Amino acid sequence: MEITRSTLGIAVGIAGTLFLGYCVYFDQQRRKDPLFKKKLRERRQKAQQKSARSHTVDGALPDMSDYQAMQSFFIQQIQLGEELLAAGDLEAGVEHLGQAVAVCGQTQNLLGVLQQTMPAPIFHLLLKKLPEVSERLRLSMKANAKLQEEDVE
Repeated sequence: MEITRSTLGIAVGIAGTLFLGYCVYFDQQRRKDPLFKKKLRERRQKAQQKSARSHTVDGALPDMSDYQAMQSFFIQQIQLGEELLAAGDLEAGVEHLGQAVAVCGQTQNLLGVLQQTMPAPIFHLLLKKLPEVSERLRLSMKANAKLQEEDVE
């Protein structure tokens, strides 16, 4: 039995039509589900909240005179940065790594380690973002110090 080109074309066309019908059918079933929109909204809200949390300093800056608090903040920022980079959220990951570099006492050593361990494009993104993150962190620390002075008065 010999298969001609036209027979093969017809078979591929029928298979494509069946696959497309399968996709449309299950998409309709999914959309008819009364909980679908609710689940979709919840998933989007969680993603939005996670994104908002990851882009802020969390408002919990450590006391610069407390070595333990600074060390804890540094480790937390490194871990968050690594997790976000692994998850594919480059902007937020670089943001947290930048915060860690900004509070690190040995900035050059840390940058050397990061340069060796990170892909070059991500490391260059970190270097670009570092002045902005450092300035924001500095302003935030200044604002916290001012609030503490007002509390004393």
